[in-house]
Amino acid sequence: MAKIIKDTIHANGINIGVYTEDLQNDYISLTDIARKREGEYPGYVIQNWMRNKSTVAFIGLWELLHNPDFNCIEFEAIKNEAGANSFVLTPKRWVETTNAIGIVTKGGRYAATYAHKDIAFEFASWISPEFMLYIIEDYQRLKEGESARLSLGWNLNREISKLNYRIHTDSIMENLIPPMLTPQQISYTYASEADLLNTILFGKTAKEWRESNPDEKGNIRDQATIYQLLVLANMESYNAILIKQGKSQAERMQLLRELALQQMTTLSSMELSNLPGIEKK
Repeated sequence: MAKIIKDTIHANGINIGVYTEDLQNDYISLTDIARKREGEYPGYVIQNWMRNKSTVAFIGLWELLHNPDFNCIEFEAIKNEAGANSFVLTPKRWVETTNAIGIVTKGGRYAATYAHKDIAFEFASWISPEFMLYIIEDYQRLKEGESARLSLGWNLNREISKLNYRIHTDSIMENLIPPMLTPQQISYTYASEADLLNTILFGKTAKEWRESNPDEKGNIRDQATIYQLLVLANMESYNAILIKQGKSQAERMQLLRELALQQMTTLSSMELSNLPGIEKK
């Protein structure tokens, strides 16, 4: 199960819970938003909102756009009932009947109803357009902070990679480059070792990357993900050790590929596609 990351929006004096499992789809607490209108019984506010025909149409359309497993037949039945005086729709009934994913109910001591941000903003607008703007404003602050933290993480790993590269090249100088080589030969040896790592991790050399990406700024490593940069830093350190042990380039390539596969698998199975020629096991 994916790790749940939680945060809080502070909107006009009300704290509103937010969580995500994939850092892409944020779910905001409808229960907390509803406290703006009814502090003691927020669940009733949510049910009143869901009774509206326009609400059913909106959340149904959202599911049709984002949920391939949405039960369209049940949705049509609910939509036909919506608006009648006797019509009642709870979040639990909606989820269980239609297999919806845009609204989530959580039980236990801190039971609450959450909804994807698109739906949550629509609910907040129904509560109060002004209140919705407060929520959006603080939500944007939250996302900007998150983006800054991710950027810091990327830059940190890039710097680690650069430091390890210095260790890596020093090891090459001490152990691979015999005396009396010309500067051109020395440069070629460095390029060969750097491209050994590039080929293992990115599937191409730096030159091949530049030729296939003529309009991109920077180099192949500037385009790397955080996962790739972290593994690259470890590969550089490990390669320096293997060089001192006298391993041939062929032996080192195999050992480094095994290291890359192991570490990328541990970091994230979603990133395995970044390792060329390595099958998922």
